[in-house]
Parts: sequence; C-alpha cells; structure tokens
Amino acid sequence: MSQRTTRLAQAAISQHSPHHPGQIRAAPSVHDGVRVAAYTIGHAGKQVRLGPVAFWIAVGTVVIMAIWSLASATYLAFRDDVLRSLIARQAEQQFAYEDRIAELRAQIDRATSRQLLDQEQFEQKLDDLMRRQSMLESRANALAGGADPTNTGSIKPKAAEPTGGSARGDRGKQSSFGVILGRLEASLEHVEHRQGVVLSQMQVRYENKARQIRSTLAQFGVKVDATAPASGGPFVPVKLASEDQAFGRALVRVNLARADASALSNTLSKVPVRRPVTGDVDESSPFGIRTDPIVHEAAMHTGIDFRGDVGVPIRATASGTVTVAGWSGGYGKMVEIDHGNGLLTRYGHLSEIDVDVGDIVRSGAIVGKLGSTGRSTGPHLHYEVRVKGEAVDPQKFLDAGERLFGG
Repeated sequence: MSQRTTRLAQAAISQHSPHHPGQIRAAPSVHDGVRVAAYTIGHAGKQVRLGPVAFWIAVGTVVIMAIWSLASATYLAFRDDVLRSLIARQAEQQFAYEDRIAELRAQIDRATSRQLLDQEQFEQKLDDLMRRQSMLESRANALAGGADPTNTGSIKPKAAEPTGGSARGDRGKQSSFGVILGRLEASLEHVEHRQGVVLSQMQVRYENKARQIRSTLAQFGVKVDATAPASGGPFVPVKLASEDQAFGRALVRVNLARADASALSNTLSKVPVRRPVTGDVDESSPFGIRTDPIVHEAAMHTGIDFRGDVGVPIRATASGTVTVAGWSGGYGKMVEIDHGNGLLTRYGHLSEIDVDVGDIVRSGAIVGKLGSTGRSTGPHLHYEVRVKGEAVDPQKFLDAGERLFGG
C-alpha cells in the first residue's frame, strides 16, 4: 500500500480519537510462504494488527461515518430554510389551485347566467309569438264574421322543450329554437300581411259596390235614406283603435263600408232590377210604340213581353207588398206589387196566381205562373214597371241589374 493511503487512514483514525492519538504502522508478514503487507494500529501502548481487507473495511467505515456526520450537520444547519421553502412552494401551489377553482366557478356562473338569460329571452319571445297568434286568430274570426269570409291562415307555435346537458348542447338547442322561432315569426308576419291585404280588398269591394248601387238608384231617381225603418237607440260613438293598431282601424273602415253597402243593397232590393222569368224564354215584344197584335193599329206597349211555356214560374223583380192579385181587364190574371219610392211592377196574362193582396214578398219570390189570360194571342208574360203611375221602359232596370249582378 502507498504511504499516502496510510497517512489518510491514520488521519481518519486520529480524527475520531483526538485525545488518544494512535499510530498506524505497516509491516510485512509471511503467510504460507507469501510475503503479505500488514497494518498495526497502536494506541496507549496497545497494538492491533489488521490485514489489508480488514484495514480497508475499517477505513471505509470511518470515511462513511465522516460523510454521514457532515451531511447530518449540513441538514440540521439548513433544515429550517428547506422547510420554509417547501411550505412556501406548497402554499403557492395551493393558492394557484384556489385561483383556478375560483376562475372555473366564475366561468360556470357566467355560462349558467347566459343560459338562463337565453332561456328567459326564448320564453319571452315564444310568449310574444303566442300573443300574436292569438291576436291573428281573433282577427281571422273578425274577418270570417264579415260578408266575405276569407281563410286567413293559422300557425301554431311549437311549445318549448326543456333544456339540459352541456353548455355546447344548450347553445345548440338555443340556436335551433331560435331558427324555429324565426320561421314562426316570419309565418305570422305573412299571415298578418295577408289579413291586411284582405281587409283592404274588402273595403275596396264594399266601396265599389256602394258606388255602383248609389249610381243606379240615382239613375232611377230613387232617394237613398240612410235611416233604416223601425230603428233607433242611444248614441254610442265608435271607439277607434290607436294609430299603431292599423288592423283595428282598417276593420272599422271595412265595417262602415259594409254597413253603407248593406243599406244601399236593402234599398236596391226594392228596385225592380231582377228578371221576372228565368230559363229558356225570349223577349217577344219590347217597350214602346208598336202595331197592336189584335187590331193591327199603332199603339203604345207599356211593358215587355216574355214568351214561354204555360206554367213557367214568374218571380217578383223586387221586394214589396202585393196590391192586386186577380183578374184585371186586358191584363187577365194579374199581380201588382208596390215597392215604395213610387215604384210599381205588374205581371199580366198569368195562368195562376200564387199570392194574395197584402202579402209582403221578397225579390225572387214566385208570384204566379206564365199563361195567356186576358187580351193575349199566346202564352207570354206582360211585365210593366211604373214610376209614380207612369209606365217606363223596364229594360233600363234590367240592364242595370245585369251590370250589378252579372245577369
């Protein structure tokens, strides 16, 4: 062994025994004929002889103990600093975790708030659509109650489904619901537009009808009395809808136009503008001067002759009261009807009379059957219109009826 190693071992042993310094001396020995180095440790007059292996085990043990002692001293010296560092790091991680948890909670709260807000907006919009649908249905009922019922359409909004699941799923559902509501709203707007168009068309139709009837009545000198017979009651003004309720105001205008047209139609029903006979009949002799078919001399024909078969129904050309129902000279069997406003109609040469004096008949009611009674050369109807006792051409009344009713 080298002297350096020997000195190191000696220094290590001396370090652990400072008060009893010892000596280490290497001396060779002979074992089985082989010269082997040996180490002798002396201390206080005592000597311990060690072989190389034992010696180095002892030296290693001493070195390990020295290192352990050094490490322990170092640990004890810096333990508090290490603990403080570990505690500070642990606290920092804990605070970071708490901050992250708080942030996640805030995100969840925001998402929940948005979801609740979207749900509230969805439900509010659905309620608005339901109210609009109810309003449109009431409008449709109001239109259906008019003279010209019109199918205005009806849309049933789909009820809201319960929400749930992930935020992404909720957003998807809200988006889907938004599309559905958008379509429903567009459909309701279309229906509302159609109702407005229908109201406008109805108003124009009533106003045109009233204008035509008024012109016809003026042509015949019939005065239009806006006051209906046997009517009255307290005056209750109409409460008009506000400016933003266009449908309500339009509906009032339509009702006024319809009432005006209805009153004029009621007056017109008493004007003989309908044909007295329908079916396959011909006008055999017009109103005016002609050669009398019996005496063959010029004479005034005070009506129009309609040629047909015996038994063809004869109808009242306007509403009125029967004033004559029987035989009347050259008219043969005749019916006379007073329509008011100085208007009379006569139906002569009847084969049969189906009404009595004093009967109130409506326009189109059957008053008798076509025949050839009285001063007649064959089956036909002699039809007259008289205004204040004077015979007038019935054809102008019939032409006015064709213009109003299309024949």
